[in-house]
Amino acid sequence: MKSITVNRLPLVLRPSHNRVLIRPFVPESPHRISHIIARVMSLSEEEVRGLLAGVLQKFRTRHPQIQSILLKHFESVRRWMFTDEKISRERQLLVGSYFTQEYSLESAALFNPSIVPHPDQDATAEGGLRFLLSLRATGEGHISSIVFRMGEIGSDGRISLVEPTPYVTQPDRIVSASYNKAMFMRKLHELGLENRYSLEVLGTLHESFTMEELLQQIEMGRRRFSRDNDARTTFEGVRNLAYSNYEVRFRPDQKPSERAVFPSSPSERNGIEDARFVRFREDDGSWIYYATYTAFDGEVIFPQLLETADFLHFKFITLNGPAVKNKGMALFPRKIRGLYAMLSRQDNENIYLMYSDNIHFWYSPRILVRPTYTWEFVQLGNCGSPIETDQGWLVLSHGVGPMRRYCMGAFLLDRNDPSRVIGRLPKPLLEPNENEREGYVPNVVYTCGALVHDGTLFVPYAMSDYASTFATVAVDEVIDAME
Repeated sequence: MKSITVNRLPLVLRPSHNRVLIRPFVPESPHRISHIIARVMSLSEEEVRGLLAGVLQKFRTRHPQIQSILLKHFESVRRWMFTDEKISRERQLLVGSYFTQEYSLESAALFNPSIVPHPDQDATAEGGLRFLLSLRATGEGHISSIVFRMGEIGSDGRISLVEPTPYVTQPDRIVSASYNKAMFMRKLHELGLENRYSLEVLGTLHESFTMEELLQQIEMGRRRFSRDNDARTTFEGVRNLAYSNYEVRFRPDQKPSERAVFPSSPSERNGIEDARFVRFREDDGSWIYYATYTAFDGEVIFPQLLETADFLHFKFITLNGPAVKNKGMALFPRKIRGLYAMLSRQDNENIYLMYSDNIHFWYSPRILVRPTYTWEFVQLGNCGSPIETDQGWLVLSHGVGPMRRYCMGAFLLDRNDPSRVIGRLPKPLLEPNENEREGYVPNVVYTCGALVHDGTLFVPYAMSDYASTFATVAVDEVIDAME
């Protein structure tokens, strides 16, 4: 094997206790919610003003738009008030503050990065490339979310990162988002929920319907079949499917580092994990960004799809079909012979390849690469979407060997027929060194996506599921060392 020179960069992104997200805090018990509101309602206006002034003094410098956030949180609990009495704006803000919390979303780990070209390259220096870096941030309760950093690769190949802001905000959920009836029914069929109850719920809806319209029909069905357990199970499944397919939007003035995609659907309540972003070229030559990720509800993993054109407006979409299982699905950056193509891991052991005419449905995976070398005997998986080069599709992989040690490898697929493996590194491209082997999960190097610029492979990678850094290597060196 020819030698490969991998350059580890001094840039390190570490977990931070200082970056906090402001988010709702709503107790599960409606009685507790009502009691809290009642206690605030018992205060005089003078007491309200004094308490609110203290809250704003302590938190307004940590969170822009804090008053609008507190008012939004008040509106979310207004229905638990005992009266329709009009109350002052100050009292609304104070009530909202009792149902608001700070969450240190990246205090435990900042890892498993993915890198893509920035959608706006207008301000990029000649010969350079602006990029967006996504990372898995983990905080209290081991809940994972997606955060972003912006940076630039200079004409000299050096990487610079924009300093992140200390505050992070969640996007607004788009309540008017619509659902396609035919697609929704197909997903229900895949989930085994196509029956008389779901057909009755969707029967009266138009070909395009909103969440509000769907929930109204579900409520009518619940009243009609109030004693039917099968009906209740179906209605809950229909509701959860709708909540798992949603849209959110950030404000245009929010910097990338201020945006956090935090779990907000039933399937995600324990985390959004390992997003593999890819810039996808449509048939008409336009670009769209997709990310495959793993939603986790505390018991079951759900592979899902995220879509965005600008990293402001995001769509979250369920993936369906018998091949949608396990972690580590990675989409090719364009169609191949008219079909979407995806790498996946079906069995915790091998890397599979599958095709589909519909990005939401996946069937018939076939084994592409099996564990072959000693450093990957336990398991193989991809490390992000394939990268198109003149020589073929370059795929970064991870292999698990003795002592559950994760190393990164690479292999090459034919550009026209990705089922043909035309080259493979017999030794790791990157393995944890002494500075990288300590962390939340020791002895691991891992990435969720790299990119090539000017003949150089830029690999952001996680160090033992704790912090992240970068490495660079010449693409030609990697391919020439393959067997």
